[in-house]
Amino acid sequence: MSSTVPSPRTATRVRSTSESTVELELNLDGTGASRIDTSVPFFDHMLTAFAKHSLTDLTVRASGDTNIDAHHTVEDISIVLGQAIREALGDKSGISRYGDALVPLDEALAQAVVDISGRPYLVHTGEPAGFEHHLIGGHFTGSLVRHTFEAITFNAGLTVHVRVLGGRDPHHIAEAEYKAFARAFRQAKALDPLVDGIPSTKGAL
Repeated sequence: MSSTVPSPRTATRVRSTSESTVELELNLDGTGASRIDTSVPFFDHMLTAFAKHSLTDLTVRASGDTNIDAHHTVEDISIVLGQAIREALGDKSGISRYGDALVPLDEALAQAVVDISGRPYLVHTGEPAGFEHHLIGGHFTGSLVRHTFEAITFNAGLTVHVRVLGGRDPHHIAEAEYKAFARAFRQAKALDPLVDGIPSTKGAL
């Protein structure tokens, strides 16, 4: 079957506010190469993992009022990442659309399911009590894990379910979540030669 696919599937976005400045480039058909400098070390680690495991080439340069809190910078990067994903996907012709991944990290286990649906929706469950208050790496609070998924999901137009099935160490739990999301997104964005056009009975996503 033939399909019309946006090529290349890339995007470049810039966002500047009184709280942060973000410059981001991505290529959905990359190899997982990344250059990440967000000024929040743990978020650098998570975005590097996202790029590697989703096979998305990603460059992020960001600065912000991290002297107050990492929240604004992390939030704005996640907004821009979601917007860039949406732009790079184009009309979504030829994509697999759905992805599902179950990822362990030592004692932690997380599952993510992604639908590139055009309908933003996030279901996020299973993080242990108190996780949202834990400081990971001294800068990144556990609550930011869900918040980044919210920002990416709503700005990219994705339906995403993330479940933590087990875990004790907050670093492991967070990393398993990001890696599961990355692997599920990798499946969903993949070009499928059997898909003719847009994978929806409505003809649009």
